[in-house]
Amino acid sequence: MSIDKAILNDANLQKLQALNNPKILKIVEEYVKLCKPARAIVLTGTKDDLEYIRKLAVKNGEEKPLRMQGHTIHFDGIKDQGRDTKNTRIMLPKGKFISKYVNTIDKDEALKEVLGLLDGVMKGKEMLVGFYSLGPINSEFSICALQLTDSAYVIHSENILYRQGYEQFKKLNGSPNFFYFIHSAGELENGVTKNVDKRRIYMDLEEERVFTINNQYAGNSVGLKKLALRVAISKAAKEDWLCEHMFVMGVHPLGKDRVTYFTGAFPSACGKTSTAMISRQTIVGDDIAYIKRDKEGRARAANVEQGIFGIIQDVNPNDDPLIYKTLTSPGEVIFSNVLIKDGVPYWLGMGRDLPKDGINYSGQWFEGKKDEAGKDIKPAHPNARYTFGIKDLANADPKADDPTGVVIDGIIYGGRESDTSPSVYQSLGWSHGVFVGAALESETTTATIGETGVRKHDPMANLDFLVIPFGTYLRKHLRFGDDLDKTPLIFATNYFLKEGDKYLNTRLDKKVWLLWMEGRVHEEYGAIETPIGYMPKYEDLKALFKAALNKEYTKKDYLKQFSIKITKQLERLDRIEQIYRAEEHIPGVFYEHVKQQRTRLKDARAKYGKDVLSPYDLLVE
Repeated sequence: MSIDKAILNDANLQKLQALNNPKILKIVEEYVKLCKPARAIVLTGTKDDLEYIRKLAVKNGEEKPLRMQGHTIHFDGIKDQGRDTKNTRIMLPKGKFISKYVNTIDKDEALKEVLGLLDGVMKGKEMLVGFYSLGPINSEFSICALQLTDSAYVIHSENILYRQGYEQFKKLNGSPNFFYFIHSAGELENGVTKNVDKRRIYMDLEEERVFTINNQYAGNSVGLKKLALRVAISKAAKEDWLCEHMFVMGVHPLGKDRVTYFTGAFPSACGKTSTAMISRQTIVGDDIAYIKRDKEGRARAANVEQGIFGIIQDVNPNDDPLIYKTLTSPGEVIFSNVLIKDGVPYWLGMGRDLPKDGINYSGQWFEGKKDEAGKDIKPAHPNARYTFGIKDLANADPKADDPTGVVIDGIIYGGRESDTSPSVYQSLGWSHGVFVGAALESETTTATIGETGVRKHDPMANLDFLVIPFGTYLRKHLRFGDDLDKTPLIFATNYFLKEGDKYLNTRLDKKVWLLWMEGRVHEEYGAIETPIGYMPKYEDLKALFKAALNKEYTKKDYLKQFSIKITKQLERLDRIEQIYRAEEHIPGVFYEHVKQQRTRLKDARAKYGKDVLSPYDLLVE
């Protein structure tokens, strides 16, 4: 390598050479010369390296220590508070097309732009070179990932969220088969990215690499998270497995000595992490899963991560006791974009009064402070986050790091709908379940930049991350189920039904829906067949509410939560069909399910003479 020893000294060079991988040497040399850092540090995951990064993040001003031991605060700029879907693009060669819903850019144009932005961007900074494993170590699920960045906060986050992979890279034996990520926070002003107007996140699926610049918010900057998800979806499609935006959790029924593993896909801020953290259940992972067919013909999943980057709003001791305990106990935790007062973090919905002033993502904050548009700046951002390791949770599943993953018996799709879908139901079969996931809709939240409360189609809660055509994605799901000897049951949930401005569910009710789903897997509960799927029976839910929550569940609540709103469902089918008709090569079975469900709904309305159908109307004793 022809890199000045003042930038890459012999000790760091030897760490690279020990990997015996020409591609790694080429990548580091290329981007050292382009980005022009003051020096490059190669990290191998030792205790000294981990401590170096923790201290560097504080030294650089990217994080500040808080009063609690091991806790730090990181602030993103006021204009860098969510995933930037507009400037997140897939680089495509001329003439290639994915979907009108996938944001793309000509590859030559993108490379010219982003390499120009990277030229000299790390002057005066350190380039940090980190090695990670996406998925458990020494596993068929694991994918090696190389990160180059000038942000100690990014590396610190990845050290918490992902398994160290330096030794895993050695086992590649020189293979070029790994992902790599180039990131720079760009020029900083008061510790945050200055040129957010030049924020770019470009993904090259052919080279399995990502460029991301002029950002700090982890959803844009931490390459191994949602950026790696996109690259892995492309890889999975080529290799016939599934990469999904899903949690993995163990469900433990009341009074029974068994555990049943579920995956679940929910758009951001729709209850994904809180479902994975339901009391008395165990968590494998809360965000991204790789799913493969095992030798016995079962679906088996592994958590890509070993930590959680979660939304902190509404985490409180009553609804999220385990998360809250970790956030208020000594240990390694990064808070981002919350309010800090006297070294103590405060966030929205934490169950206590917040100070009237302090420091937040806007700088010095005080009650009544306005942004550029004249809107009140809240004490903490609604998309404020926490980062900590799953091992720090009391409910970490014993198989969280199992290299063989866990067998999946249930899949859950959950959206945010105020007026349409019932609280929980089961699909009529695997292909109908794929249709249910593909038709998922959700009202937007603050997790992405833009207007909130807008109903958005979000297939499998994965729309923002899809890098393959819809048709290909659906065919992969259908084929995956066809190749299994035993398919998981597929369910749908909606925690956000409203009557007026009042939610019909409490935050704890989801425990009952989960226990019902687990019982359905083991054929312990009956169900009512409806035009949209199998619904729970009132008597089963009543018993579960009493046993799980010591709560009386009324028929009135049941009817509000599980009556089928036929017109709303038909309007939803029309919207979904219109979206898919604009796509090419959608599997015919998808349209069959649209047609059949529409027919079932219309027939039910004609038979019962009602637009809102009670489950009791369909109950056959």
